[in-house]
Amino acid sequence: MKVGIMGGTFDPIHIGHLIAAQCAYEHAGLDEVWFMPTNVPPHKQHAPKATSQQRWDMVCCAVEGQAHFLPFDMELKKGGVSYTFDTVSLLRKEHPSIHFYYIIGADMVQYLPKWYKIDELVQLISFIGLGRPGYTLEMGQLPASLRHAVQLAEMPLIEISSTAIRQRKAEGKSIRHLVPDRVYDYIEGNGFYGS
Repeated sequence: MKVGIMGGTFDPIHIGHLIAAQCAYEHAGLDEVWFMPTNVPPHKQHAPKATSQQRWDMVCCAVEGQAHFLPFDMELKKGGVSYTFDTVSLLRKEHPSIHFYYIIGADMVQYLPKWYKIDELVQLISFIGLGRPGYTLEMGQLPASLRHAVQLAEMPLIEISSTAIRQRKAEGKSIRHLVPDRVYDYIEGNGFYGS
């Protein structure tokens, strides 16, 4: 079985995340994609605006009814800082028969050499780097030990970010069509991200 891991703060989850997951799913012939909200991401300076429970609820809303997209709360349950190596080590112990693929933006691929315990990590998991139109990734710049672990998939250029969505909400602008309908209803119903 082949499973893609879509990690992120998801503050909030938006249609760009779902499109990225679908592109990776189709490109690599995955059986499922697990959406895993991070607890505390090591590379972000600011804490998420929404609570862990709210971010989890939004992920559940976003993937409901999509058989091959599943919410997965392992990092939220574990607590603390979320390092990919620690998460993947646990996943491999709990699901030894699954081949995991970590889904990342092509812009993150060039930073893989700086990831925590990357040499050990590439022995446990593969990566799907999602390319964007106009962005050229030089795979030759990656160390040879990493190149074999990364495959590139194309996705449409979607200029949506969780930060921009929160900003629009704070300015009193609509975020409809930027997030799935059920996520929109959840945000509106709970008054998140307002000014």
